[in-house]
Amino acid sequence: MSPTVLIVEDEAGLRETLVRAVHSAGLDAQPAEGIAAARESLRGRLPSCILLDIRLKDGDGLEFLRELQEAHPEVPVIMATAYGDSARTIAAIQGGAFDYLTKPFDLGLLTTTLLRAARAPAPARMRPVEAPSGLIGSSPAMLEVWKAIGRAARTDVPVLITGETGVGKEQVARAIHAHSRRREANFVAVNLSAVPATLLESELFGHEKGAFTGATSQHPGHFEAAGEGTLLLDEIGDLDQSLQTKLLRVLQDGAFRRVGGGAELRSRARVLAATSRPVRPDQPESSLRPDLYYRLAVVVIDVPPLRHRRGDIPLLVQGFLDALEGPRRAVSEAALARLQAHPWPGNVRELRHAIERAAVLSRSEVLDADDFELGPPGPEPEDRGPGDLALRPALARLEREYIQRALERSGGNRAEAARLLGIARPQLYARMKELGLERPPPPSARR
Repeated sequence: MSPTVLIVEDEAGLRETLVRAVHSAGLDAQPAEGIAAARESLRGRLPSCILLDIRLKDGDGLEFLRELQEAHPEVPVIMATAYGDSARTIAAIQGGAFDYLTKPFDLGLLTTTLLRAARAPAPARMRPVEAPSGLIGSSPAMLEVWKAIGRAARTDVPVLITGETGVGKEQVARAIHAHSRRREANFVAVNLSAVPATLLESELFGHEKGAFTGATSQHPGHFEAAGEGTLLLDEIGDLDQSLQTKLLRVLQDGAFRRVGGGAELRSRARVLAATSRPVRPDQPESSLRPDLYYRLAVVVIDVPPLRHRRGDIPLLVQGFLDALEGPRRAVSEAALARLQAHPWPGNVRELRHAIERAAVLSRSEVLDADDFELGPPGPEPEDRGPGDLALRPALARLEREYIQRALERSGGNRAEAARLLGIARPQLYARMKELGLERPPPPSARR
């Protein structure tokens, strides 16, 4: 008997499409138009896995996921939604979802995921937590970050967060903490590159009175301040070699001593690390000890640069505008086009500052292209990772050009443009969204 997929989707047309896709993958389909129908179906033979829409007419998919985890924890659940949402993605993964997919579906990815789920052991149960992450984005690249955060939040293992300056590495660390069992305890972040090397050991581990000139009293360090919470060591690649050895010992057995002290103290904090520098042992520029790298990199989350997720720029712009004080602001289409064309070497931080500066200097409630002092778009920054010759941004530029040509030739008719490109219309919509060729739908239109 073939594995069975319970498809919980309230849009009839999409439900039929999913049934055909499931059958083409050699699986049996069991369609349900909502939560009530799914409950009725589950009273019979249990499916091998469940494809569950997160927003249904007769209920919330996340609430139903909790119910499924209680009643049928052995059945893997794949969550699906028409729009990426960081908090919901993290909550779904942390709540025991096998995976999280966005619409319009990539049918190849969908069937692969269903086959993996149908053959997988039951996912671990964990109560989902609706905590704000401080991150914005719905692109496939950011969806992978949300899922990684959800998985990392389940455990207490060290996590290494990598990415260029300004991509939001600290926000990722805060999201892991906010969704973990330690969320009620302290979150302490220290930028290792901002503390003078002569003071860094004292800042991390503390010092006793009289340990050095100026040490007039006992001072607990960041490890003690974090308590049973989370300690983020930002820019770990800048840590002095002698301190790397001491940090390694803390990670191995939790033991450390204050500067000038003889008593051995114990740390109960979870350690996260972040870096914008090369730190892998196979990278010649790395200054991190290999044994320390492997101790920190139990889980690695790579946060993509903004130029690799231009489709998120409209969402980010709206988020930054909503956070501004004073009268409500908006951006013109010309301004948005200019923002999406900019290479953003400073990433999300640079974009936020650009929005804030334009809002301060402009007297209009609608910010126009001339309100942003960005300079010409210029060339894309080159990716310098091993084996990466900036292929992805080059392919993205070529894909953008072909889609624009197809749209021009079809007079803006997307169905015809998809035919000219030889791809399915949902795939065209997804690529246009990812490449920033269309604005996202308003919140009221999202499902």
